[in-house]
Amino acid sequence: MAGGSLLALIDDIASILDDVAAMSKVAAKKTASVLGDDLALNAQQVTGVKADRELPIVWAVAKGSMINKAILVPLALLISAFIPWAITPLLMIGGAYLCYEGFEKIAHKLMPGEHPAEEKPATAEIKNEADAKKHEKDKVKGAVRTDFILSAEIIVISLGIVSSAPFLNQITVMVLIAVIMTIGVYGLVGAIVKIDDAGLYLSKLSGENSMMKGVRAFGRSIVNLAPWLMKALSVVGTVAMFLVGGSIISHGLPFMHSLIEPLTHGHESWVNTLITGATDLVVGLIVGAAVLALVMIGQKMFGKKS
Repeated sequence: MAGGSLLALIDDIASILDDVAAMSKVAAKKTASVLGDDLALNAQQVTGVKADRELPIVWAVAKGSMINKAILVPLALLISAFIPWAITPLLMIGGAYLCYEGFEKIAHKLMPGEHPAEEKPATAEIKNEADAKKHEKDKVKGAVRTDFILSAEIIVISLGIVSSAPFLNQITVMVLIAVIMTIGVYGLVGAIVKIDDAGLYLSKLSGENSMMKGVRAFGRSIVNLAPWLMKALSVVGTVAMFLVGGSIISHGLPFMHSLIEPLTHGHESWVNTLITGATDLVVGLIVGAAVLALVMIGQKMFGKKS
């Protein structure tokens, strides 16, 4: 009897692990697009800091991301269990905030005068160690704040996939996704921000044979391309704010489905993806502009806090 009970227990565990693996695979596929946006946004946050402080900042943001997910996973499970209707409105608030941050960046560059959440002085203007530490702290805070919204979307997407599964499976899948996504994103961010150092190392290798000359040339190419990569990531990160925020808003508004569906009917899947992305971008820009206008009006009416 004992042997039969043990075998039954092992079979149950194997079945649970199989279900968890299958659901984790589906959740990973569904959240892959958010992963790309998360990568671009967080790599963007490290621009403008000293080279020797890049990895410590990435590590600080990664720890903040894990704290975010440690808060979001149990919170999502509680909300899903007791007030499931609140998930969509909360996500839409987060999406609107992402759109606002993205549009504020554009307004800061194009419009004269001060703007809400105006960025701190660039590294070149940092005159002492105290300013440098404050600059880093602001960078980390901004990255963790943005990560919170993207992490919330990842958690909610995962929750939607496992909502009908047993509670233990829900917890296991969501914890797995949270850990894998955090390691994946910030591991890649760390590699991206140090790519110029890798190129510099390769460019200084000794040796006069054709292979080593090619390696040095490759290293120099990396060094030359690294600044352009970071600038591109900065642009991609801002666009990603509108795409992610606009997508959240579009999914939360029922009438948007009836507007988008005729546009995507009868096209190839890649065309539908482009149409949906363009729609999300436009929605994100409109929402970002509207929220920024409301914030600026509110500041003028009630006075900007010092």
